[in-house]
Amino acid sequence: MLTFSVPPGYRRSQPVRRPKLDPFVGVIDAILEADKTVPRKQKHTSKRVFERLRDEHGFSGGITIVKDYIFAAKQRQREMFVPLVHPPGHAQADFGEALAVIGGVERKIHFLVMELAHSDACFLKAYPAETTEAFCDAHVSAFDFFGGVPVSILYDNTRIAVARILGDGTRKRTRVFSELVSHYLFTDRFGRPGKGNDKGKVEGMVGYTRRNFMVPRPRFISFDDLNTHLADQCRKRMGDRLRGHKDTTGERFLADAAQLRPLPAVPYDACDKQSVRVSSLSLVRYRGNDYSVPTAYGHQQVLERGYVHDVVIASGTQVIARHPRSWEKEDYIFDPLHYLALIEQKTNALDQAAPLADWDLPDAFTTLRRLLEARMGKAGKREFVQILRLLETFLVADVEAGIDSALERGTIGFDAVKHLVLCRIERRPPRLDMSVYPYLPKAHVAATSAGDYLALLTAGRS
Repeated sequence: MLTFSVPPGYRRSQPVRRPKLDPFVGVIDAILEADKTVPRKQKHTSKRVFERLRDEHGFSGGITIVKDYIFAAKQRQREMFVPLVHPPGHAQADFGEALAVIGGVERKIHFLVMELAHSDACFLKAYPAETTEAFCDAHVSAFDFFGGVPVSILYDNTRIAVARILGDGTRKRTRVFSELVSHYLFTDRFGRPGKGNDKGKVEGMVGYTRRNFMVPRPRFISFDDLNTHLADQCRKRMGDRLRGHKDTTGERFLADAAQLRPLPAVPYDACDKQSVRVSSLSLVRYRGNDYSVPTAYGHQQVLERGYVHDVVIASGTQVIARHPRSWEKEDYIFDPLHYLALIEQKTNALDQAAPLADWDLPDAFTTLRRLLEARMGKAGKREFVQILRLLETFLVADVEAGIDSALERGTIGFDAVKHLVLCRIERRPPRLDMSVYPYLPKAHVAATSAGDYLALLTAGRS
């Protein structure tokens, strides 16, 4: 009591002695050290370490002292961190996953979160999959949302951005990510492989947005509606005042905004580009799905650009096809117009052509085909395909009106329909002189007389 003003409590004068365990401590430490290089799910449990000590090294003690030692050893091995300060203008980005109901179907969505670490301002955008085009599109949208480009962005080592980690630790960028960096001129930084805590700010923001913006599960008609909602939530969060800060997120964002680089005059073309060859079925494959191109480009090399919502195919500088993006697997996306020129040559394929199977055309087209084939036979089928090819140039409504007008006049055929369609578009009355088209079939419908019916009745009595 004279030595200490406050009683110090129990104090050991010598280290704890463990006569049964101490000879095996080196073995346990070696096992724990080796576990650092194996996957988490294949590390030794305390029970497994005890069994190895007992079976392989003759350990005679109990499992409890082994568990206590391993617990203390792991506590000593736990990583420590340095508190960081985040200067304005720097960002972190990462993908997250959640469940949502889109168009009445529950599915997993992937959303990229970009956070300005100084102010905690965030932006996120959701996609059907974590793809290159989604990664680029989210950056373009985030930069537009913040009104500028961050000085630097910290990532994990995603394959979308990193093609390879070199021996000196530097990263070799992918082609698309190099284009993105060169377009916006920000500095890319990467955390250590497998160390998510190197970008702990955005890791926490991924969890925050999932818990606060997506609980309960969001229900929207489309991804566009969902992303509009998420952007509104990010704007609303600007008014929040977070723990440890006197100013709101929006007020602290002013310091970030002052450091952002200006946006370029033209946004980056957020797509994945691939050079492919057109197949004999006039199809090109992108992400496991097949998209049609005009048959004139069969067996040629073309460039396909995959966007989040579209797939665009070009030959040289000319766009030859544009399709809505399919996120299904092994899907076929046809444009019937791409095959009409070939079907005109191979008219026997008209009824079995897969690209035309689900083509929803007005009833006037069906009526016209029936009349053409009834009057002209096989030639009528080719004539019908030629009329379908008018859709390559004119709207469906205009061609339908031309067909209706031809049926009213009793004159059916490609030349007549084309003439009537042009008259409709040019807003001039039709001048269909049948003497100029002597080969067109003419429809003659005689007026029925009541006397004809009386003659039939009279014949029946006799």
